[in-house]
Amino acid sequence: MTEEQRTAQTYRLERWRAVSSGILETAGSTFLLVIALRWFQAGAIAKALVAGGTSFGLLVTPWVVTWVTRRGYHPSEAAFRFLLVSAGAFGVMALVPWLPLFVAGSVVGMAAISAVVPLLTHIYQNNYPAAGRGRLFSRTVMIRIATAAIFAKLGGMFLAGDLSRFRWLLLVFSAASTFAALLLRRCPSVPIPDAGGDHPLRALRFVREDTVFRNTLIAWMLMGFGNLMMIPLRVEYLGHERYGLQLSADQIALYTAVIPNLARLVMSPVWGWLFDRMNFFALRVTLNVGFMVGILSFFSSATPAGWVAGALVHGISVAGGDVAWSLWVTKFAPSDRVADYMAVHTSFTGLRGVLAPVAAFYLAGWLSLPLLGWFSAGLIGCACLVLIPEILGARRARHGAALVEEVSD
Repeated sequence: MTEEQRTAQTYRLERWRAVSSGILETAGSTFLLVIALRWFQAGAIAKALVAGGTSFGLLVTPWVVTWVTRRGYHPSEAAFRFLLVSAGAFGVMALVPWLPLFVAGSVVGMAAISAVVPLLTHIYQNNYPAAGRGRLFSRTVMIRIATAAIFAKLGGMFLAGDLSRFRWLLLVFSAASTFAALLLRRCPSVPIPDAGGDHPLRALRFVREDTVFRNTLIAWMLMGFGNLMMIPLRVEYLGHERYGLQLSADQIALYTAVIPNLARLVMSPVWGWLFDRMNFFALRVTLNVGFMVGILSFFSSATPAGWVAGALVHGISVAGGDVAWSLWVTKFAPSDRVADYMAVHTSFTGLRGVLAPVAAFYLAGWLSLPLLGWFSAGLIGCACLVLIPEILGARRARHGAALVEEVSD
């Protein structure tokens, strides 16, 4: 199969898979938490576990990459198996509506989906040309976002009519995982090159050896922890009686999924274009500022106008984050080590994603949400400061290259 054929087939399959991904995205961002809060009246720990399901999958990605590499599996085949596990978890949750099983199923279902992220990055690295990788990826993301926005609205209306219908929603998530698994199985891929060593954390050596990689991970940890703390608290803020709002399921979905996804849909191609052309660190700082503004707007307001403003800015920033988070290692990692670099990145993402909701729900019992919002914004601001030297270094490098070219002329 030629490079053009691989690109065309991957792009075609990814556009279809984006529909399933959009549906499943609403599970992790909105509906599983709404069900835990409203139907099961779950406590803080249970809600934190549900919110951290995706992050558990990211946390174990080094083990996933090691397992896939050592067995010589094609990433597409391994991803197929993981998504079937997700489909089974959602199916069991629908059949047995019991809180402990719901929490465990949420963790397993969402973790199995996110555990394949480095495998997908390896596929993109091999099947998408470097010059157009951001553009092709952002186009499929647009489909995912549009689907998420539509499904969030329809799902919210469905649950608002009768919350006991949530079991049907879980069956839809199971079907979406199955469909995505079948599509990934057909995606062309090659085994991940074996760098030697059986230890799943062997890729951490790149953190020690690669200064730029290490500094970027530090900045991402600060930004990610601050941002991930506040994402589940959006549902909590709008839906819990403690804050006096108690919006309906469809209203919560509107502010936490529909509006942000509409903003993502509009801005996704713009960020894809910028990713291919803009200095990555300047791009990342721009996105960080957007997340800060979105958090402060949302949690400092008790009116729909403030929630809409916060949701819009958050959605615009997430649109850029989709591209930057998924593809940034392809700009820095050696081509045969993209999966390893991505596994380290996703593992640290999972670590903060597991800890951040726990910290958020714990601190929410002691502090006001606006104060927590300012704390989160402070962490994101620190992340920007970490990246400024990289931006200045890139500018000095460009200036030096320009002087050399001028002298040679």
